[in-house]
Amino acid sequence: MNKTGPIIVIEDDVDDQQILEEIFQKLKYVNKIIFFGNGNEALEFLNRTDTNPFLILSDINMPKINGFELRNKVFTNEQLQLKCIPYLFFTTTATKKSVTDAYALSVQGFFVKPNTMEGLERTIKRIVEYWQECIAPSEYS
Repeated sequence: MNKTGPIIVIEDDVDDQQILEEIFQKLKYVNKIIFFGNGNEALEFLNRTDTNPFLILSDINMPKINGFELRNKVFTNEQLQLKCIPYLFFTTTATKKSVTDAYALSVQGFFVKPNTMEGLERTIKRIVEYWQECIAPSEYS
């Protein structure tokens, strides 16, 4: 896990992208934030970049491939597994089935987007700070 690497946000709603960008700017993390409007674009980036991202925040309901399909592609890709990138769902709603399905794919977190700026900021701050403290196998040579 590269704690100074970019945070990948996969979100097809442009308004949500702008709100999240505003929150990340306010929190002043050193990580570059890279937005993708669909899972295919994100997967292409992850497969071709030499950079190890810090986190992946993925919506579930997206065009082309949904968050579950994307998670499965990342989870079963040996090259991406070695990068130890925490994969978190950050979505509008949750059901028992969606949460169960997410954890069956070894997702590292499932978060419902709060409906206030304060709630969103608090959740993003907690997520980033937790993972900044976490140690991953990729930190050992």
